[in-house]
Amino acid sequence: QVQPVESGGGLVQAGGSLRLSCVASGSSLEITAMSWYRQTPGKQREFVAHISSGGYTSYADSVRGRFSISRDINAKTVYLQMNSLKPEDTAVYYCKNFRTNLWGQGTQVTVSS
Repeated sequence: QVQPVESGGGLVQAGGSLRLSCVASGSSLEITAMSWYRQTPGKQREFVAHISSGGYTSYADSVRGRFSISRDINAKTVYLQMNSLKPEDTAVYYCKNFRTNLWGQGTQVTVSS
């Protein structure tokens, strides 16, 4: 089993955009659900977005309408497009492979005001 690998984090001003990527090597996304979570120091990891094996998506209330989860089955990659970013979106973002139950190492997103 291979750990997912996230990338795309960085520093952005409030109102800006970032796109995170998560490569799920060894998994077929047609039969694998994937999710994005985020965590800030001292807080529990919280759900951000989910895409089912059938391609259905769901979002946390705090990001609905601003974030979009998608996937490229051939590239075995799940994306999180984040628009209209706010300082409270600052966190380490993780992806989770529900078939292997493995987490990635995380990518830092920092939104400055």
